[in-house]
Amino acid sequence: MEDRPTVAELLEAVSTALDDEVLPLTDPAVQHKVRVAANLCRIIERELRLGPPAQARERAALAQLLGRDGTLAELNEALSIHLRTADASFLPGALDVLLDAVVDKLAVDKPGYTLEEVS
Repeated sequence: MEDRPTVAELLEAVSTALDDEVLPLTDPAVQHKVRVAANLCRIIERELRLGPPAQARERAALAQLLGRDGTLAELNEALSIHLRTADASFLPGALDVLLDAVVDKLAVDKPGYTLEEVS
């Protein structure tokens, strides 16, 4: 049984209240801090919702790429070590895994931002 509201729903409610109710009543000198607080609530909500599946995808992709199992931290460490000595045939697969992980991280930190904007 899941308790309601969920943490994600609470964070969404806080960010909406900050934007819609608190911000208009706030002194202009403090409005930026209210916007930052609302944005932090939205980032945390997305991390709670999108983070676990993204981490599972990254861990599975790294395990397949490296041909071994482990935690996400262990596999990232193994990849960083392997990249130092890898031959050129390994690099395209590694790049695909890393780009997919970056896309998932951007979905949490800056939704709507694409890798095309970086290049």
